[in-house]
Amino acid sequence: MGDADLPLSRYRPVSQLRVAVHEVRRAHVPAVDAHIHLGRWLTEDGGWMVRDVPALVGLMDELNLRGMVNLDGRWGRELAENIERYDAAHPGRFATFCHVDWSQAAEPGFGERLAAQLTRSVAEGAAGLKVWKDVGLRVRDHRGELVMLDDPRLDPLWAAVGAAGVPIALHTADPVAFFEPADERNERLEQLTARPDWNFSGPGFPPFERLMEALEAMVARHPATTVIGVHAGCWPENLGFASRMLDTYPNFHIDIAARVAELGRQPRATRALMLRHPGRVLFGTDEIPPDPDVYRIHFRFMETADEAFAHSLEDPPLMGRWTISGLGLPDDVLERVFAANALALVPRLA
Repeated sequence: MGDADLPLSRYRPVSQLRVAVHEVRRAHVPAVDAHIHLGRWLTEDGGWMVRDVPALVGLMDELNLRGMVNLDGRWGRELAENIERYDAAHPGRFATFCHVDWSQAAEPGFGERLAAQLTRSVAEGAAGLKVWKDVGLRVRDHRGELVMLDDPRLDPLWAAVGAAGVPIALHTADPVAFFEPADERNERLEQLTARPDWNFSGPGFPPFERLMEALEAMVARHPATTVIGVHAGCWPENLGFASRMLDTYPNFHIDIAARVAELGRQPRATRALMLRHPGRVLFGTDEIPPDPDVYRIHFRFMETADEAFAHSLEDPPLMGRWTISGLGLPDDVLERVFAANALALVPRLA
């Protein structure tokens, strides 16, 4: 007799499937993690995300990772210290992206000031610009209104990035479920319970679709500016969006960072997108901090046709209670997605 009163939160079914299992210890071809956090910006104690950089380089060699893009450069002294610790100390292995100081949006004329700050950071060694999801969700102007990606006041900034010849790693919105009520119908309920600050379903936030419209308008208005829509084009639940963006805008690219859960539950659509646009997809993990076993899940996903395996080391997996299947990408596509595309956009790593 089963336990009819067992709470679902304690339910841990074990799959009885007997399917192929390929253990992939290191990337089949050299790889670049184009989306990683190595700085101090996101740590709880203000220390470095990775305490031992030579040990990280050793791990990279073990995993066949030739390079990493560190998205934590910020600006000013923080940028200089990230570049010194990573890019300068280990040439060709790291490239650090800067941020701009969005608190300046509270004063009129912020677009020009942010453009000047970006230009200065690139001159000081930044290899690109990281734009986070706070634009569109939290950054407000002097009137207290949200600043969106397609705000004309930001045009000087986006133009300055294009003029500097560096890419933008752009994160807007978040999983669609974060914009829905955190109720029994929400597929990310466990994640939202753990992180209630990620719930953007309230009246103080724009609808998810509005953020996507702003992203597309910004990309369309700045064809000379290279934009990497991180997290599978910022809408992995709808690969039709990323596919149309890639078809329409030659300056648009995507990465797969932190979205193998979404991409791996639609492996045929994901594989078709990568085969159609092999030069526009970048490998990345968004791991905080880097974990060899998480990389091995990514390598298995990219390289094998294995079915129904875990996308996370967590039990239950907070990013969705489902399994993923592999893409089995051919070598010529793997070489581009794993490294060549990132090297073209971030030549410091080449």
